[in-house]
Amino acid sequence: MRINKEWKDYIIIATGDGEKLERWKDFVLLRPDPQVIWHSTKPLAQFAKPSARYLRSSTGGGHWEYNTKLPESWVVSWRNLKFRVRPMNFKHTGLFPEQATNWDMMIKLIKDANRPISVLNLFAYTGGATVACLSAGASVCHVDAAKNMVEMAKENVALSGLSDRPVRYIVDDCRKFVRREINRGHRYDAIIMDPPSFGRGSNGEEWKMERDICDFVALCSQVLSEKPLFVLLNSYTTGLQPAVLCNLLNRTMPSGGKVTAYEVCLPTQEEGVVLPCGASGLYLGEGVDYE
Repeated sequence: MRINKEWKDYIIIATGDGEKLERWKDFVLLRPDPQVIWHSTKPLAQFAKPSARYLRSSTGGGHWEYNTKLPESWVVSWRNLKFRVRPMNFKHTGLFPEQATNWDMMIKLIKDANRPISVLNLFAYTGGATVACLSAGASVCHVDAAKNMVEMAKENVALSGLSDRPVRYIVDDCRKFVRREINRGHRYDAIIMDPPSFGRGSNGEEWKMERDICDFVALCSQVLSEKPLFVLLNSYTTGLQPAVLCNLLNRTMPSGGKVTAYEVCLPTQEEGVVLPCGASGLYLGEGVDYE
């Protein structure tokens, strides 16, 4: 289990009965969370009045219900990095704060490499990992099929004062892009993959995690440089436990490296409660160490 406790602008106040109550800087949001199968000690709204709550629909999807007028978006900080968040469709805010534990790891690995590092960030969403890697001195190729997510990533890079760093933004289906990079002979020292459980590419290409992930990770191994630094595979898909990711990487990554996997969690203000937020598998290239 890995938890980063450096957040100042984000905290989970309380959890229970399928929901989590979170403070995002000046605003409190109440959102569903399928991992929260335990009961709350009291109604969550009694811990802090939510500014907005996401309510699921019985027919799928849902909507935000506002108790307070919120700005369209606002900025939160982690260390010296800044990210814009906003209430979005399907309960999201545009940022996964639990990934800070992986940002910390990537920053250390890149800085300790003492050589230029090129990173390929796939299913890169709004660019949390892109910002972290750029801040550490790496060059990044940021790929996502959703144009609006890539635009948000550009904004996050700019908010953190990193627009002058070497970064490419690609709106494309990740599988198609990786195949083209193989044919072009392009190689990367590090690869980050944050695939959805289910999704569609820019031209309607279907993605299903359990069916497609093994072949995709094997494909990505072909764009690794001769001296890879790391490969990070994140999963939010229920049932894909850390051991599954460990097996995947062991079967697909170059020999000589080391593979670990772990649950990613967030701390809460409740005594004895941490919130599980998925799993990560990490491949470290030969001779690379991380504690």
